[in-house]
Amino acid sequence: MKHTMGKDYYQILGIPRNASDDDIKKAYRKLALKYHPDKNKATGAEEKFKEVAEAYEVLSDKKKKDIYDKYGEEGLKGSAGNSGPTGQGGTYTYSFHGDPRATFAQFFGTSSPFQAFFDMGGGGTRMFGFDEDMDVEDNFGIGAFRGPGNAFRSQSFNVHGSPTKTKGRDQDPPVEHDLYITLEEICKGCTKKMKISRRVIQQDGSSKKEDKVLTINIKPGWKAGTKITFQKEGDQTRNKLPADIVFIIRDKPHSLFKREGSDIRYTAKILLKQALCGTIITIPTLCSDKIQLNLLNEIVKPTTVKRIQGQGLPFPKEPNRRGDLLVNFDIKFPDSLSTNAKDILYDTLPNDY
Repeated sequence: MKHTMGKDYYQILGIPRNASDDDIKKAYRKLALKYHPDKNKATGAEEKFKEVAEAYEVLSDKKKKDIYDKYGEEGLKGSAGNSGPTGQGGTYTYSFHGDPRATFAQFFGTSSPFQAFFDMGGGGTRMFGFDEDMDVEDNFGIGAFRGPGNAFRSQSFNVHGSPTKTKGRDQDPPVEHDLYITLEEICKGCTKKMKISRRVIQQDGSSKKEDKVLTINIKPGWKAGTKITFQKEGDQTRNKLPADIVFIIRDKPHSLFKREGSDIRYTAKILLKQALCGTIITIPTLCSDKIQLNLLNEIVKPTTVKRIQGQGLPFPKEPNRRGDLLVNFDIKFPDSLSTNAKDILYDTLPNDY
């Protein structure tokens, strides 16, 4: 029996109950950008922003989602009496931490792109624009080396630059922002788009708003920490040079892989029976089809690591070469054994094991 009392998180995100994980992410991305308090000043927008964050935190977590689907909000938050889920620790309880900006920061990599990133210049002019119907990553494209938009790339960077002077004119310090890129995008390279809206000075001395979209390539294998600078892309003023806009490549957390330079690491889950008796497992990869790993003739230990050559990320300076895929093993041990199973193992295993 499903409980329907309490908040309807599916309705809050505007998605059906059979929505996929990607549908949940897309719905949150769109609504979080739409109702962010730094952008939307309408009455009720901030409360909606909080509701959307709470709904996403529940529905994006498999355990919370399963309990919510069965018992509703009351069961999820431990207020459904004896109808809620129970276990060794008693009734399951969950409460939203109350900080929707923290949820936003974890998802987007920044708590406030509209204020801390987009509002630049002395007059608070909004320089960059979000369209909540677009994938947010597609708004943050960056240039490689020198190219359109006066962009160039560097491997090193300062967190805060110093003002520069050109022909007697000061320049504001560069404005830096983290750019989170998925491992799939780093593997194959990708195209990003960045919408820029800035003030430019006209010949008669007046200022005018100018919009443009830069479409630039992210090269395969780029490392976290790579810095891309758009020179003098900030608001124009009479007395100062426009600030440089700087992006820093960051690895977006991945559900399967962890990056280690140009190598990637994957943890395969296997049963104790498989570890001892041998097995064949399927390993996912980033840039090609899945791989069959034959472990039939060996014992897999918790310290075992398998290296699959050439299935990592491209080397940034040699994109035709790739790093390796390292496979660790998470071996599932039983919580208990029957007396019969213990006797069989005791009689079967060598005396020194």
